[in-house]
Amino acid sequence: MTAWPNHEAPWREWREAMSGARMHHGWILAGKAGLGKRAFAEAAARELVAEPGIPQPKGNHPDILVLTYLPKDEKEEKKRDEGQSYEVKRNISVAQIRGLQQRLTTRPTLGSRRVVIIDSADDMERSASNALLKSLEEPPRGTFFVLVAHRPGRLLPTIRSRCRVLRFPLLSDEEIARLLLDEELQADSAARSVAIAAAGGSLGAAKLFIEEEMGPVANLLRQIVREGDPNMVLRGSLVQAIGARPNRVRMQAVFDLARGIVAEEARQASAGVNPGLIETHVQLVELAAQAPTYNFDPGLLAMEIGGLLARAAEASERADA
Repeated sequence: MTAWPNHEAPWREWREAMSGARMHHGWILAGKAGLGKRAFAEAAARELVAEPGIPQPKGNHPDILVLTYLPKDEKEEKKRDEGQSYEVKRNISVAQIRGLQQRLTTRPTLGSRRVVIIDSADDMERSASNALLKSLEEPPRGTFFVLVAHRPGRLLPTIRSRCRVLRFPLLSDEEIARLLLDEELQADSAARSVAIAAAGGSLGAAKLFIEEEMGPVANLLRQIVREGDPNMVLRGSLVQAIGARPNRVRMQAVFDLARGIVAEEARQASAGVNPGLIETHVQLVELAAQAPTYNFDPGLLAMEIGGLLARAAEASERADA
């Protein structure tokens, strides 16, 4: 089990709340993806539902309900059932929330408390968010909601207003390096160093960088944002490096990497040298938010990402002229 050094403050706040007279019924675990929020949610839920004199199961707990992404289709569902890796849907649906609400009409199984974990809550359909809001407004007795959110700003304001927020800080490069050694991932020291630099404080991002072999993609993205791509040759190479059929996880890793590289370039640039970088970062965030909703062709999406970086490079050249 990962020993997360960035969980000290969240644990302190959670346990202080548990020891108080009245535990808040709704919580948002906020922070960048890859900071261990899901692991925290599951461990915190076990502490909350445990009651003196009631034996607690070591495996799945009947009073901890987890809502997350379902398999994309029947083929992927079969893979899941066979213990294989599988692709998931882009969103958490209203049907999942309504199914959960049916379960909440009964009493907890073992004790007097039940915890619902939704991961990731910021990927709920709009109708699912509205349905969940009803449960947050009038929570069943003994029921607590823990919403894992990588982009809490995407949650409905009415949901945010009914929840207490636990914020998870970024990890330092040194902490990520130590945790990567603990994970025993198969990667040489050079790949680890590049992964840490590109991770932006997220262990999950560093692991994904290594597992998805994102080195060639990172090199191309960095070359485009620094040199431009007037003949679109680099963008063509970028499409090939990303792959013809990248899954949702790999495509999200590309977005994270592109945003991280743009942010890194902006930090290293002198004031006013590249006015296009901030706008490029904003556009990448917007495109990443749209990508799960619209069925973009992966090749065209890769070309669009490369185009945004190339335009940032062109803006830099004009500023230097």
